[in-house]
Amino acid sequence: MEKFVTTLGDTKLEVETGKLAVLASGSVTLRMGDTVILATAVMSPKPREDVDFFPLLIDFEERMYAAGKISGSRFIKREGRPSEEAILSARLIDRPIRPLFPKGFYNDVQIVLTILSVDMVNDPDVLAITAASAALMQVGSPFQGPVAGVRVGYVDGKYILNPTYEQREKSKLDLVVAGTRDAIMMVEAGANEVSEDIILEGIEFGHKGMQPLITMQEDMAKQMDVAQGQHEISKTPKDLETQIFDDIKTAISDAVYHQDKTIRSAKMEELQARAIEKFATEETPEAVVAGIVNKIIGEEVRRNILEHDRRPDGRKPDEIRPLKMEVKLLPRTHGSAIFTRGETQALSTVTLGSLDDEQILDTMEQDTTKRYMHHYNFPPFATNEVRPMRSTNRREIGHGALAERALLPVIPSRLDFPYTIRVVSEILSSNGSSSMASVCGSTLSLMDAGVPIKKPIAGIAMGLITDGNKYKILTDIAGIEDFNGDMDFKVAGSRDGITALQMDIKVAGITPQIMKDALAKAKTARYILLDEMAKVIAEPRKELSPYAPRVITVKVPVDKIGDVIGPGGKIINEIIEKAGGKAVTNISIEDDGSTFITSTDAKLGEEAAQTIRQMVREIRPGERFTGKVVKITDFGAFVELTPGHDGLVHISELSNKRVNRVEDVVKEGDYLEVVVKEVDKMGRINLSHKDTLNKK
Repeated sequence: MEKFVTTLGDTKLEVETGKLAVLASGSVTLRMGDTVILATAVMSPKPREDVDFFPLLIDFEERMYAAGKISGSRFIKREGRPSEEAILSARLIDRPIRPLFPKGFYNDVQIVLTILSVDMVNDPDVLAITAASAALMQVGSPFQGPVAGVRVGYVDGKYILNPTYEQREKSKLDLVVAGTRDAIMMVEAGANEVSEDIILEGIEFGHKGMQPLITMQEDMAKQMDVAQGQHEISKTPKDLETQIFDDIKTAISDAVYHQDKTIRSAKMEELQARAIEKFATEETPEAVVAGIVNKIIGEEVRRNILEHDRRPDGRKPDEIRPLKMEVKLLPRTHGSAIFTRGETQALSTVTLGSLDDEQILDTMEQDTTKRYMHHYNFPPFATNEVRPMRSTNRREIGHGALAERALLPVIPSRLDFPYTIRVVSEILSSNGSSSMASVCGSTLSLMDAGVPIKKPIAGIAMGLITDGNKYKILTDIAGIEDFNGDMDFKVAGSRDGITALQMDIKVAGITPQIMKDALAKAKTARYILLDEMAKVIAEPRKELSPYAPRVITVKVPVDKIGDVIGPGGKIINEIIEKAGGKAVTNISIEDDGSTFITSTDAKLGEEAAQTIRQMVREIRPGERFTGKVVKITDFGAFVELTPGHDGLVHISELSNKRVNRVEDVVKEGDYLEVVVKEVDKMGRINLSHKDTLNKK
């Protein structure tokens, strides 16, 4: 057993080896505060023969016991499929690690991060990047690490390394940075409209802050003296590559350089078929030949961009593809928009519901709810493919979360707009940058629905081609540029700043200058998109769709909440029934007295709201009411003034003349005009009918 200790910010962080999971190729236990992560790494001894990609699998395993909890589900108490949060954490870990393995390495590698303890202070998601790297450092794989990850906050103009949950709530920036000793590997952020300079300085701050984690892993690897094994790296036979290149070189330009992706794909398939027919043998399977053709095409695309600024669809490096947009596309949805950029098309719809429709998040960490949701769907026909459509995949969850994060800073508060909001983006066709198309489509559909977002948000995906010395930044990358490029840098925001970004790279790190250039070009492109979007719809509609529910807000004094609810919800149910039953679909009251009435009929909803206002308002002497007689006694009649407020008309106050029996003047069910004479210290209301007669 060995223990290695360092600090992250002002907090002690320790990694222990040789204690848990000793049969795994690599295993560490990372502890920070009372958050504990077990990271294991296992590598297959031989490469896979059926793949042409690195088969890396990252699993982020949440355990409810880590927080001393039992699942809130009534029927399922053990952990099952990973939560969205776990999937996003696994993707966060995958992105900085995958590029640090050499191309052509096809051994299976699985990293499992099991969360054993969480202290609600130190978030395990970013710490797991360092834990995964530390486990990999023991395996003897061709991993070009170590890599580490940190979170950066920005509160009151100051950067905070590894902010706590409480600090993150106050922060304008939630930035995750992962990198090696010398380079940035991955960036992901949500922000409250911060500038490019704040982002860049935050990345630099985070990279500097992670250096002790890198040093700790280097010391660990040196002390453990892990031997690097001999690993098979799949390489293309050079002679065969030259032969295929000579055979297809004159046809490459005709195959690649088209605005239409369908034409390009068909011609590239023809090139592959031609090469396979000529060069495929039993020793050189068809898949190998097809891979060589793809490699040759990729190298030609990269060379033409670097040397001649020539992109496959003919655009300049900073040019956005043609844009088409439309709102109010679907008649019965609460809001809808179609956003098309080149051959990428996103259909976004908005559905509004009551606050009771909020999503309940039953997770290992904090139990909470979510009232704004963005769901992203990518069906196979979007890329003209055939594949089974089953459950939502990790990519769809990741892209949906990114678009959700981009819009969240401009979503109105629950008090200003007391609705649950669900946006769904259907990707109808895709040729790159579909996640950012869903950001633009979501903005348009939200404004079409009349959701009073604070500002429009647009998103753009930037690309990179580099040979190690010179580089080209590409605006609005298409699919072929993403596939053959070195970076996918998605940036979303308003005119006043960035709200979300995500950077994935395929090389071993990029420089701060490249990031600075990419952010500057993304800002220019974002402004162009916002200008074009404003031509279609410049601001949220003033009225909601006639098919959307209406939510009316009433403030109830805290001490009156019980009166409105009634025993077992009796009073609320009576109000709903009185207002039409099906028209008023829900009345919910929060702990601070905020009451939300959801109705499909604005008039009936307002009647229910008025009933509640009358129930909770203070009854004052001198006020006149016409109320229903709800009870007769020997000494008087009880009259309902408002729901929940009954008063007594004493027999002596029923008439100017002597009354022998209450029934001689009024019967149960009659309506009687009364005036409030007194509200005593116990809240009892004394009424008079006689005084209304005297004043007529």
